[in-house]
Amino acid sequence: MRHRKEQYIYVGVDLHKRTHTAVVINCWNEKLEVIEFENKPSAFPAVVNKVKKHVQDGMTIVFGLEDVGGYDRSLAVYLVENHFLVKEVNAALSNWKRRSYAMTEKHDSWDAENIAKLLLDELDRLPTAQPHDDYWILKQLVMRRYSLRDTLVMLKNQLHSQLSYNYPSYSKFFSEVDGRTALAVWHEYPSPYLLEDVTLEALAEFLRKNSNNVCSTKKATLILESVQADGNTKRNGQEYRDFLVRSHVNQIRDVHREISDVEDNIRDIMQKLDFKLNTFTGIDNVTASAIVAEVGDIARFTSADKLAKYAGLTPSQMSSGGRGKDRNQRQGNRALNKILWGLAVRQVQTARTSKKPLNPLFHAYYEKRLGEGKKKKQAIICIMRRLVNILYSMMKNKTEYRLASLPETLAS
Repeated sequence: MRHRKEQYIYVGVDLHKRTHTAVVINCWNEKLEVIEFENKPSAFPAVVNKVKKHVQDGMTIVFGLEDVGGYDRSLAVYLVENHFLVKEVNAALSNWKRRSYAMTEKHDSWDAENIAKLLLDELDRLPTAQPHDDYWILKQLVMRRYSLRDTLVMLKNQLHSQLSYNYPSYSKFFSEVDGRTALAVWHEYPSPYLLEDVTLEALAEFLRKNSNNVCSTKKATLILESVQADGNTKRNGQEYRDFLVRSHVNQIRDVHREISDVEDNIRDIMQKLDFKLNTFTGIDNVTASAIVAEVGDIARFTSADKLAKYAGLTPSQMSSGGRGKDRNQRQGNRALNKILWGLAVRQVQTARTSKKPLNPLFHAYYEKRLGEGKKKKQAIICIMRRLVNILYSMMKNKTEYRLASLPETLAS
C-alpha cells in the first residue's frame, strides 16, 4: 500500500518581482526539475504542464508559496482558480530550513527546494492558501494607512522643529500641532510678527471660523499674550522660514485627507466582510481591520490552536536528557503577534479617572496569574492566547462580543 506522502508531487516556488523559480521534488526528496518562469499569468500554464510530466496516476500536485499577498499573488490566484492545492509557507520557516544545513547557501533554486522540502515535512500543518480579493485589498489598504501614518509623524516632527524657532511657547495654546485650528493658524500666521497688526477681535473671529466656534476670545487672548511674552523672534531670511511652515502645513493637510479616504475604503470593506470585532473591548475600526488583514480568510484555520500557532503563541520545547522547559518562539506572523500584544495590554488597563478595569474579566484573570507566580510578560501571553480563542470564534461565526459576568471566585 502506498504511503500517503507518495501520493503528492511537491513544488516549492521562490518568488521575485519579475521571475519565479520552481523546484519539483518527490516524497524521497529527489529533485526532479528546476523551472524558471516570468511572473505573468500567460507563463503559468506552461509551468503547470512541466510539473504534470512528473505526475503518475493517483498523484496530486501541491504548491508551496511564501507570499500569496505579494509577488506570488497572481500565481496563487491562478493555481487556486484551477483547483490546485496551494500551501502558504511562512518565510521564517523557509529561512530556518535553509540555515539548518551545515553549509549555508543562498540562491533561487536552493530557496525553492527548501520550500518544497518544507511542504514534504509539514504538509498537514501548513495553512492552505486562499487568496481572496477582499482580504488582499484590505491588507493593501492597511499597509497604505501605516505608510501615511509614518509620513504624518515625520511631518509633525519637522513642523515642531520649525515652530520652536518662530513660536517658542506654541505648545501652551495648541497641544496638538496638527489639529484643524492649529494648522489654520500656522498657515495664516507662520511667524508671530504677522500678528502685530491683528486685533483680539479679528483673531478671535478667525479662530471661531476654523474651529466651528470651539475656540474664540479666550484662545486668542492666550496666543497674543504668549507671543508678546516670547519677544521678537524675527530673523534674517524669515520669509523662507515662513514658507517652510506653510509647506509643512499643506503637506500635513494632504496626508490627513489621504488617511481619511483610506479609512473610508477600509470601513467599506469591513462592512462587506461583516466582522464585528470592534464590539470587543479595546478594538476600534483600525485595530479590527489590522487583525483581519493579517489573519485573512479565517477558513484557512481549522481551529483556534492553528491560529495561535500562526500568531507565534505556541511554546517550543527546549530540553535534553529530560531537562529543560518550554520557551516562547519567535516564529509565526510577528505583525499579528504585535497587534495581539497591544490588545492584551489594553485588557488589563484601568480607566484614568474611575480606576476601574476596562475589561474586568481579563483584569481578574491577569491578577490571578500574577498571584500564581507568573511574571507580567507571561501573564500577558496567557491573555493573548485567550484572545485568540475569542477572536477565532467571533470571526468564524461573525458574532458580536458580549462581556461575560465576572465569576464570584475571581470577584472576591
